[in-house]
Amino acid sequence: MPPLAAERARRRILGAMAILHALPGQAVDVRPLGAGLAQEKTSALFKSEDLEVMRLVLPAGKSLPPHSVPGEITLQCIEGALLITAEGRSHALGAGQLLYLAGGVMHGVTAVEDASALVTIALRR
Repeated sequence: MPPLAAERARRRILGAMAILHALPGQAVDVRPLGAGLAQEKTSALFKSEDLEVMRLVLPAGKSLPPHSVPGEITLQCIEGALLITAEGRSHALGAGQLLYLAGGVMHGVTAVEDASALVTIALRR
């Protein structure tokens, strides 16, 4: 069975509750959500042994409390505006801007405007 057909079959079997990730070689649409942003939720796009990529969706005024992850991360704002606090500094990110943080750095994320971003995490083993 071709990989895409196998993935569709797996989705039918597992149902809507399963977290589905992209398969190797499968393209994922990460264009701005535009007017549909308000109806979307944060989702994991894929996770491998060494890497995880998520699409973070935050309505204006909402935030993720300060936290850290062991591996290095990048946050790339796709649309809207985000304020990232890390190591006592604030970083404003607009559409098309990317921020790199070393592993273990405590950081928080606040949506200044309705926003979506790609978050990439290098997983430490």
